[in-house]
Amino acid sequence: MTTLKIEELRSEIEGKEILKGLTLEIQGGEIHAIMGPNGTGKSTLASALMGHPKYEVTGGKVTLDDEDLLEMEVDERARAGLFLAMQYPSEIAGVTNSDFLRSAINARREEGQEISLIRFIRELENKMKGLEMNPEFAHRYLNEGFSGGEKKRNEILQMMLLEPKFVILDEVDSGLDIDALRIVANGVNELRSPDRGFIIITHYQRLLNYITPDFVHVMMQGRIVKSGGPELAHRLEAEGYDWVKEELGITDETVGGEV
Repeated sequence: MTTLKIEELRSEIEGKEILKGLTLEIQGGEIHAIMGPNGTGKSTLASALMGHPKYEVTGGKVTLDDEDLLEMEVDERARAGLFLAMQYPSEIAGVTNSDFLRSAINARREEGQEISLIRFIRELENKMKGLEMNPEFAHRYLNEGFSGGEKKRNEILQMMLLEPKFVILDEVDSGLDIDALRIVANGVNELRSPDRGFIIITHYQRLLNYITPDFVHVMMQGRIVKSGGPELAHRLEAEGYDWVKEELGITDETVGGEV
């Protein structure tokens, strides 16, 4: 069974420690939701796992199917099956969406096993239709001129075409209206499989109304402090995080912007 295992992960940015010994294990077929106040390191976790150079890993271990993820370059992590749907997707001028997607697919394939143009076009059109995306977006520069919701749908489109082993969704629901949220969630649910695991980072229960997680984790002070089932997300939505802090005796929780 495919497994992503995070053990006592520590990471810092500009000398400030953000992740302080985070431990989490995700098996194929599982969806793990991570919730928590601003500034607790949720997005740092996503970036550190993907290998963003700004986030220095100072301790711990991460393995993907028993391979050392932290020893891999960013492109190697992607080829190994790790995918990050970013909170703020980048725009790339001069590279069309379709060219980018086909290159990304072929980068994970052996030489001589590249996807044919006809098959790629057929799969691209089919996925875009399911995400209710304008077909013209295939020929526009990557994310250039896209609205926030269109960028998020484009991230899900990439995920659906690449079919990774593990997916990290970093606040993919932010800025989405109800219709766009439903479409994005449907794309995630379509890709749900016993061979694929998900980490969903979110502030809100509303996304989890469409994507039912197997586990919900509360993140504070750079680590997982409480875990439960879907009912935990409902309680957090109704009562906030103060009861968690009181229960665990946490009094100095970081507040402010997400890092």
